[in-house]
Amino acid sequence: MEKKIKVGITHGDINGIGYEVILKTFADERITELCTPIVYGSFKIAMYHQKSLNLPAISFKIIRTPAEAFDGKVNLINCVDGEVKVDFAKSTSEAGKASFQALEKAVSDMKTGMVDALLTAPINKHAIWSEAFRFPGHTEYLESHFGNGHNSGALMILVHDALRVALVTGHIPLSNVASRITRQLITEKLHIFNTSLKQDFCIIGPRIAVLSLNPHAGDNGLLGTEESECIAPAILDAEKQGVMAFGPYASDGFFGAEMFRKFDGVLAMYHDQGLIPFKTLAMEDGVNYTAGLSVVRTSPAHGTAYDIAGQGFASEASFRQALYALLDIHRNRIMHKKMTANPLQKHYVDRGGDNVKLDLTKDDELND
Repeated sequence: MEKKIKVGITHGDINGIGYEVILKTFADERITELCTPIVYGSFKIAMYHQKSLNLPAISFKIIRTPAEAFDGKVNLINCVDGEVKVDFAKSTSEAGKASFQALEKAVSDMKTGMVDALLTAPINKHAIWSEAFRFPGHTEYLESHFGNGHNSGALMILVHDALRVALVTGHIPLSNVASRITRQLITEKLHIFNTSLKQDFCIIGPRIAVLSLNPHAGDNGLLGTEESECIAPAILDAEKQGVMAFGPYASDGFFGAEMFRKFDGVLAMYHDQGLIPFKTLAMEDGVNYTAGLSVVRTSPAHGTAYDIAGQGFASEASFRQALYALLDIHRNRIMHKKMTANPLQKHYVDRGGDNVKLDLTKDDELND
């Protein structure tokens, strides 16, 4: 029998819709047949949300460590110190501290291998900012803990069915984007994207479309030179190294003509260039996946949604899809690792004589 995946779930900002989508998702008891969920948060806060929103009751199993987790149950580790006030739809330092305490504990358990994968509910970036958390968001924080080293930084990928949109730059001001776009950075992101499409999504020979930075792809230099100086050369560099990349494409026409359907992935230059069309097409059940890490992490594609927090209207569809995607990617990585563990040995043929003989004794380095 296949061992169930232990999924760490952080409660996010307690004044947003995090607990609402968590509680609504696990109200379906069938979910615990797929994995062993471990919520990092607060039992008291979870019960406050449940009662305030009149949600179906969930019987949490309170545990101290993931080793104590019960299969077939929704487990919870208390991470929040003392009494914390829930103030729906407001950004507070208390809520920010509570979201960081849960995230910190979950990351600690992942480092020791007690948790297999991570699903994060949305945080408020202003509320969580502190001496202990000086990052633009989850992606950068997790990269600092689980980055794989040289040329293996984190890559944000928004996923919905066959649509996968990745970003060269993430949570930075628009005024800084042009200066951050370099030939080297684009090439590195293409490599991370290509690797992720293979090992995380089981796509053989993925085709990646690369978007331009400027309107009309720079219009031959009239509207900018980043396309000719950085983006196009980066595409050529990646192609020489085995990545099937195409472009650069003007983003308006690319999405307007639905060209994204012809590719396995789309690499956008900056946050809104990729997320606006993605959320227009898949806001309800899109998933945010962080590629390039040694661990699997997903989250819903939406934020804290203060505008509807505490009203009971939040849809759990994106959170549920984030859980499904996490389980699929975790299994895909294991399968990919097994499939590539023992590659076929190269065959060398001596064509010097009349009789062609297969020679398997030559060293790779001598025959490359």
